[in-house]
Amino acid sequence: MKYIVCEKPGEFILKEKEAPIRKEGEALLQINKVGICGTDLHAYAGNQAFFTYPRILGHELASEVLEIGENARGIKAGDKVVVMPYVSCGKCIACRNGKTNCCTNITVLGVHGDGGMQEQITVPVDILLPANNLSDNEMAIVEPLAIGAHAVRRAAIQKGEIVAVVGAGPIGIGIMKLAQIAGAKVIAIDMNEDRLTYAKEKIGVDYIVKAGAEAVEEVSKITNGDLCTAVFDASGNKYALESCPDYMSHGGRFVLVGLSKGELTYTHPKVHAKEMTLMCSRNATTEDFEHVISVLNQFPTESFITHSVAYTEMIENFDSWLDPKTGVIKATVSFN
Repeated sequence: MKYIVCEKPGEFILKEKEAPIRKEGEALLQINKVGICGTDLHAYAGNQAFFTYPRILGHELASEVLEIGENARGIKAGDKVVVMPYVSCGKCIACRNGKTNCCTNITVLGVHGDGGMQEQITVPVDILLPANNLSDNEMAIVEPLAIGAHAVRRAAIQKGEIVAVVGAGPIGIGIMKLAQIAGAKVIAIDMNEDRLTYAKEKIGVDYIVKAGAEAVEEVSKITNGDLCTAVFDASGNKYALESCPDYMSHGGRFVLVGLSKGELTYTHPKVHAKEMTLMCSRNATTEDFEHVISVLNQFPTESFITHSVAYTEMIENFDSWLDPKTGVIKATVSFN
């Protein structure tokens, strides 16, 4: 079978190997489509933390079951399935408390172990969710949207809140839509005017604000001076992360979804005066995946996926997806 491996930063190779053999407790899947995410881009660029090469990338997967044993969800051969790519230990303090998304021993497909950039793969049965009602495109975006769903759930968004989402990339766009579905009004904040236009026209956010010196004043005007009761950072940009509390109301919540490698600095009296609740949001749980699947018909999947190629064309196209000028929001690679 064919597979694509990132041998080292900046180098993909299309190879062949024997198809995997399913073990007890596993399912053999045919991969139909793979979504490309920021982790894949960073791994290719050589700036993904805790990453080793060679590695088969890919954890946003649209797949079909080829072989499977008896299982609690009643999944059978021929079913379409969404893969939750986080393999947790089930024993650590986080897992025992239902927070499998931040398991102390977590392994993520395509990051810590090989992922789905291959024609077939074996995975544990308990990370599969039935998805016969979804298209391949829809299945391929469930995982990044689940990350947004987890952040929205962490923030306990209530109907009528005005929230800000900083960063209009794929994760930020998902947070925006899911926050709207939860009943919030959304302010999208980004430097990229094309992304802001997309957020306004396709996602239907209530307000757009260009990041910069005037942004806080704009947010203040929109909220009649109250600012936002919840602020999500989906950029991972140090400057943005350190600026986010300026958009937040007194008594508000700041949710860090984007990841920055370095240290962040906040003026303690400034954030203390607001009694800020700071929380991080990592990965997603089964509950988040199930929620996304249930509301996916409200998401503009076809406009969200801006670039799609066959696996035989991926290597020649991947470099262009690193360039913001190409207008990529979500790229996918087809294996069927």
